[in-house]
Amino acid sequence: MKFEDFPVKDVGHSIQLVGGIWAGDGHSYLFHFPEYGMEHMPSTVEVSLDDWDTLLRQSDLMEAEVLSRAKDGKLYKAVVRKCQRQIDQQVAWNVYKRDQYECRYCGRDNVPLTVDHLILWEEGGPSTEDNMLASCKKCNKTRGNASYADWLKHPSYKKVSANLTRAQQDANRAILERLDDIKRVINVRSR
Repeated sequence: MKFEDFPVKDVGHSIQLVGGIWAGDGHSYLFHFPEYGMEHMPSTVEVSLDDWDTLLRQSDLMEAEVLSRAKDGKLYKAVVRKCQRQIDQQVAWNVYKRDQYECRYCGRDNVPLTVDHLILWEEGGPSTEDNMLASCKKCNKTRGNASYADWLKHPSYKKVSANLTRAQQDANRAILERLDDIKRVINVRSR
């Protein structure tokens, strides 16, 4: 695959880092994170040093300029902004500790955790402890932009929450009663 065919603007959104490659002594080793199976063989993308620069900027910065193709086939420059949710690490660690270092949705405690906004950031949900739960990456990604109420009704949540105790499931449902008490904020995206 050529770099031009790679959807670079999706890196950090729908395309995530799921492992790494190490090489040495005539061998290459592909490792994937435990929660991501090898459903299919990875694609190899041919890149130049300039392509690497573009990819790394997209992976690391809040915004990146990319070339996109209009319906008529013409190329145009687009600025793609990543979400500017800078979550204070102390807040994140407080959420992990409060939630006993396990995913509130599936109960796993042996995977990397993220914080999931109860009221979505895009809908004015603040990055505060009372608006976040500890979530594994898989559950966070599966929830996507569903409201918390819709997520609790979703077949994926029902399936993974079967691993939770009745008390944990009740605690997740009880959150619905306090969502209106969480103050919304105006999240401004700036250049």
